[in-house]
Amino acid sequence: ILLAFGNLHSFNIVLFILFLIIFIFTVIGNLVLIVLFSVNTKLQSPMYYLLCHLSFSDLLISSIIVPNMLDAILFGGEKMSYIACITQLYFFSGSSFTECFLLSVMSYDRYLAICNPLRYSSIMDFKLQICLSMWPWLLGLTLNLKGVLLISNFNFCHDNIIDHLFCDISPLQKLSCSDTSLVELEAFLFSMPLFIFPCGFIIVTYVYIFHTILKISSTTGKQKTFSTCSSHLIVVVTFYGTLIAKYMIPSVGHSSLINEIISLLHTLFTPLFNPVIYSLRNQDIKAALRNMIGQ
Repeated sequence: ILLAFGNLHSFNIVLFILFLIIFIFTVIGNLVLIVLFSVNTKLQSPMYYLLCHLSFSDLLISSIIVPNMLDAILFGGEKMSYIACITQLYFFSGSSFTECFLLSVMSYDRYLAICNPLRYSSIMDFKLQICLSMWPWLLGLTLNLKGVLLISNFNFCHDNIIDHLFCDISPLQKLSCSDTSLVELEAFLFSMPLFIFPCGFIIVTYVYIFHTILKISSTTGKQKTFSTCSSHLIVVVTFYGTLIAKYMIPSVGHSSLINEIISLLHTLFTPLFNPVIYSLRNQDIKAALRNMIGQ
């Protein structure tokens, strides 16, 4: 039984309406970007191709979590089968891992475009685009499989109430009467490279990017070059900020409400934030939106 803000029942209607509106805008925003990248010839470049995968990942994360959460908020709890709970955990963690790798791949694309512009088109050919977009999905949906299988073998012999927004690792560990130390160790060992390596790669690429930008003589050139990667940098900061706050900072002393708010930022607001940032800061996307609306 999924509670989702079980201690805020007096605000359930307000929360339901607010989160439903955000979810609708999230779905519409990411679907619009996917359609734009698919049909608009001016947006069929490597950067927008990878951004299309990012929008699909955001759409998947939000769609996996929010519908069940809305039911739980409106009706004071949502009954889920054990298989549905484990399936939700698998696809949520897989999509989050995929987005980690996608963001690092997008930083590599920005590195090539800014630091090696003359060879960008020859290096970032269609074959490499396919490889760079498929590997994040393959890694994201396979690296979390063993941990989810271990959790699926837990024994649950006491309470069946999850006071959380969705079926996450920590709430399931609290419910289990099995020895969860192996899963905790594996989660720690896997989370470090999955979070730190992509994040470290992004930091290194942006060090080179900023170094290249600083060598540009004109102020206008610097601003124009930086604007091409600023949207991605903002998305990276928000995504990794919520992810690190949720999984890598000790939650000892945190109330369940604080943990739920952090989870909400990661699963509901970040998928909405991404298309908003790219739509507001990217002139090509704004022009494509105006053309689509005008038609």
